[in-house]
Amino acid sequence: MTTMAVAGRRYDLDSRRVQQALQDELPEPIREHFVVINGRRWPPKQVLALVTGLDRADFTTHQARRALTRLGFTAARAAGHKDRHASDSSAGPPQPARGQGPARPEPLAEALRPFIGQWVAVRGDEVLVAAGSPKEVVAWLAQHQQRAQSMFRVPESGQAISGAAPQ
Repeated sequence: MTTMAVAGRRYDLDSRRVQQALQDELPEPIREHFVVINGRRWPPKQVLALVTGLDRADFTTHQARRALTRLGFTAARAAGHKDRHASDSSAGPPQPARGQGPARPEPLAEALRPFIGQWVAVRGDEVLVAAGSPKEVVAWLAQHQQRAQSMFRVPESGQAISGAAPQ
């Protein structure tokens, strides 16, 4: 259990409580920063608001990232977003939070592993949303004005995801 102050209030948080708070939620679209929780990428402000009950206007993205990395979650910057202080114009891979180790691009098969048996909407190698039914996926895409390149149900077998032949 970690005690931290957010928006002038003290909270006792732990990683298990955060994971439980997100069980029945779907992540919103990633704009610039994300944290990885339960194998999914989440906007840090969405997570901290769900866990604390605070309004998102009460804290910054960086405060949310800092709080969640203190709990052991990996934080990074989405591809295509560069640090405003960076001098070169190329957008590199997601950058991890300090002390979190290097970010590694995931092949789509690895990105799909946490969603076995669920319906997913995918753009490139990014899983935009995963839910129990195609109707939920389509509703999420419409609500967040997102377009996917494909939508499908992830097979029940991990071997089918990785393309391994059955033994």
